[in-house]
Amino acid sequence: MTAETFKTEITAALRAYDRHVVCLEKIPEDCQASLHSLVEKAIKAYENRGPNLRHGIALDKHVTVILSQADGERPLCGIYFNLYSPYQKKPAAKTTNAKA
Repeated sequence: MTAETFKTEITAALRAYDRHVVCLEKIPEDCQASLHSLVEKAIKAYENRGPNLRHGIALDKHVTVILSQADGERPLCGIYFNLYSPYQKKPAAKTTNAKA
């Protein structure tokens, strides 16, 4: 099993990315490379999963790939775009007043 096994899912995800997703940090060509890499990582996680586990997952800040065990020979492949904003404010560091 390789990333090419899930070419249909990758192509559909890239079409959706190009049409609907606004990402300032990842151009469509970078997204394609990321998808192939994440699918390969998900395949490794899927093939090396524990005996009672049904999924292989790989993700970065922008995309999550999940391979799920199915009744057929080929696992199901889900590709999800994560909600992420580079403009999100980081939480302010809490200051504590130590009174002695």
